[in-house]
Amino acid sequence: MVSQCTGAFVLAQAGLLDGQRAATHWKYAGELAARFPAVDVDPAVLYVDNGQVLTGAGTAAGVDTLLHLVRREWGAAAANSLAREMVVPPHRNGGQAQFIDAPVARCQDDLLGVVLEWARAHLAEEITVELLARRALMSPRSFARRFKATTGTTPHAWLLGQRLAAAEALLEDGDAPVEEIARLVGFGTAAGLRDQFTRRRGVSPRAYRQTFRAAGPGPGAGTAPAWPSVGAAPVQLHRNWPGAGGVRGDETAVQPGLDQPA
Repeated sequence: MVSQCTGAFVLAQAGLLDGQRAATHWKYAGELAARFPAVDVDPAVLYVDNGQVLTGAGTAAGVDTLLHLVRREWGAAAANSLAREMVVPPHRNGGQAQFIDAPVARCQDDLLGVVLEWARAHLAEEITVELLARRALMSPRSFARRFKATTGTTPHAWLLGQRLAAAEALLEDGDAPVEEIARLVGFGTAAGLRDQFTRRRGVSPRAYRQTFRAAGPGPGAGTAPAWPSVGAAPVQLHRNWPGAGGVRGDETAVQPGLDQPA
């Protein structure tokens, strides 16, 4: 049994997810966990395979879930061949964390808002709580308390979030190397950026760029990507499987090595 997105609520209501780890769209993960405390909701993954029951996240994660199921039941060659025909990668690295929108919270405190705007404009510099407190004309302890009360988080966590958001924007829209991006957003070194980015987003900066950057049309645009070859052996598709009613007897062999656009 496979659920997709909010379909996990139906399985949870039926008791099929009790004591099990489950996935749903990150927007609804909190609600699913609150309504069904017996379910171990994981908001960071694309899908969860519990054997007889699989749960997937958002719309596109449905493709990941079903490709995983094909891979599990019929092998990698069948899954890779199907992915090639659909013009999608056979497997996506990371999880939902890389897709979650994290907008900057508005600050209702005018004095603190000015300090935060200054910090956003100087991410490349070394920024400490003491420095921010001086700009706010407060002691570090008073500043930290006011910051927490106003934003709901700590100065360190807020600053880390701003630097990650700035790094995301540079990865999506530019060609600067990771080392330069790390310097521009205040991580100092590429290793520091990679560590925090992978820990918080679930993928490396390079993988994030490949997934999200807006690639303009160019030579070869619109053609199928050259996924790695999965071998020359044909994958046999049973003509009586559900959804295969229109497949002729001579079309049941899929050649995964054919370089033809889908």
